[in-house]
Amino acid sequence: MADRDQITRWLNDWVEGDESAFERMAPVVYEELRQVARRLFSRERGGLTLQPTALVHEAYGRLIGLDIEVANREHFYALAARTMRRLLINHARARNAAKRGGQDSPITLKEDQIAENQAIDVLALDEALTRLSEHDARKAEILELSYFGGLTHPAIARLLDISEATVVRDKRVATLWLRKFMADDQAG
Repeated sequence: MADRDQITRWLNDWVEGDESAFERMAPVVYEELRQVARRLFSRERGGLTLQPTALVHEAYGRLIGLDIEVANREHFYALAARTMRRLLINHARARNAAKRGGQDSPITLKEDQIAENQAIDVLALDEALTRLSEHDARKAEILELSYFGGLTHPAIARLLDISEATVVRDKRVATLWLRKFMADDQAG
């Protein structure tokens, strides 16, 4: 398994035009994205039509087609987090539009850190993160990077150029805010 620095070197080499770097990097990055997707879907209730592998295929295809400079591994995974979030939201919206009046259940994902022992509707989660970003963009970004990107606290700290203690503190506050917002939204 390649370490973090090796993946960053491959990314930099790839951005510089070295196609062989992409060939070395691709299997490692793809597997890491699959692990993130499996985590997102790990406690999903039945009825989901989008599977982790399909999510990764689509996200991976979009990421390798981007014409932007990737600064490092954390930057790449931040892009992956945003891409997977958008894909989940688009899929949920399309499915909701197709099922109007049907018996299908909404697409949800479960994350114990967001809502204890409760499935969360992806669209509600997106709305909550959007609202949080209006109040505190950094806290929303920390949650997005953690939940959708699977980045660790040290990786988020490096990406955002803040201390790991700040990441932990902001994530804790943001998670509490998110729980309250979603509970209020479900009650109202």
